[in-house]
Amino acid sequence: MKIYLVGGAVRDKLLGLEIKDRDYVVVGATPEDMGARGFKPVGADFPVFLHPDTKEEYALARTERKSGHGYKGFIVYSAPDVTLEDDLRRRDLTINAMAEGEDGDIIDPFGGVDDLRAGVLRHVSPAFSEDPVRILRVARFAARYAQRGFKIAPDTYDLMQEIVASGEIDQLVPERVWAETESALSEDQPHHYFQVLRDCGALKHLLPEVDALFGVPQPQKYHPEIDTGVHTVMVLQQATRLSTNPQVRFASVMHDVGKSKTPKEEWPSHVGHEERGVTMINALCKRLRVPNDYRDLAVLVARYHVNCHRAIQLRASTILKVLEGADAFRRPDRFELFLLACEADARGRKGLEETPYPQADIFRRALEAAGGIDTEAVVSKNVTLKGTAIGDKIREKRISAIKKVV
Repeated sequence: MKIYLVGGAVRDKLLGLEIKDRDYVVVGATPEDMGARGFKPVGADFPVFLHPDTKEEYALARTERKSGHGYKGFIVYSAPDVTLEDDLRRRDLTINAMAEGEDGDIIDPFGGVDDLRAGVLRHVSPAFSEDPVRILRVARFAARYAQRGFKIAPDTYDLMQEIVASGEIDQLVPERVWAETESALSEDQPHHYFQVLRDCGALKHLLPEVDALFGVPQPQKYHPEIDTGVHTVMVLQQATRLSTNPQVRFASVMHDVGKSKTPKEEWPSHVGHEERGVTMINALCKRLRVPNDYRDLAVLVARYHVNCHRAIQLRASTILKVLEGADAFRRPDRFELFLLACEADARGRKGLEETPYPQADIFRRALEAAGGIDTEAVVSKNVTLKGTAIGDKIREKRISAIKKVV
């Protein structure tokens, strides 16, 4: 029985990065052997065990054979005769197919070390094309390592395009698509994730609402980059600069999806794209089972981002309507995320990347001023008022407060 550190821990160690998770492969053992040593079985689809002390994952060496569609369409074989190389061969990329022995030696049968040095994301074997999830994983690694100069190998790109053409991409379950997308949104350069998916043809299958933005024109006066898809990528880049929060980044990707439904005869104008976008975001989030907090922020940004940009021209009563519609008084932290996404939108335009965004401060001052109104005191001083009249009086006070600061 031999134990090897494998996968991401080996890769990140060689890159000089912090190792966050350690996974191990056990060669020459049976489930009974693991149980006798106190390991707890946790794997549902293949033999995985938790170390009795560290709780780290130890998986028995295994092979996989394609048996059906999707990422679960595999027959797993695990037995003491499966070698370490057999196990590493089934992995996605060469940089993830390395192992470290207990003596510290690196086992690298597929050239992962060389690809790390060269900055290449390369598939291990032709079996790469059997699992459509690998398209998402490669795109995510592209987002993670783009700043290090990593590129996808041309033959790996070819296999990714073959997966899309075969229809296997349509077998991905929504939960897995979202899990990889959410992870990608937290990477250093998440826009590469969406660009890679578009380049290999997968984006139109997985996120057609985003793919459809490319080629849709906008008024050059406000958008020197013109193309809505290009603008969306630029907004995501700005959101990445402004915030590490993946919810802000998701909202930045979603904010203009309604423009893809604008009738062509109305181009480059997009009147009403805000509410069209809200409908599309709700449908997309339902389809991919996106968590509510992501959905709700994206909806707010889609619905109110134009109003936020116009803050300098808005009446105090309209500013209050935005604050109320965004539930800013009860959810000020979320409203701050909304403002960051709106700032990313304003800066995500060619030549305007460093433009100040005073509109956010206008809304911050308005929220502080209006939120400072003592609503209980208003109620106690107007005991004769009933029903909606009380709400009107509170709004009157808040509008007055906003007028003093904007």
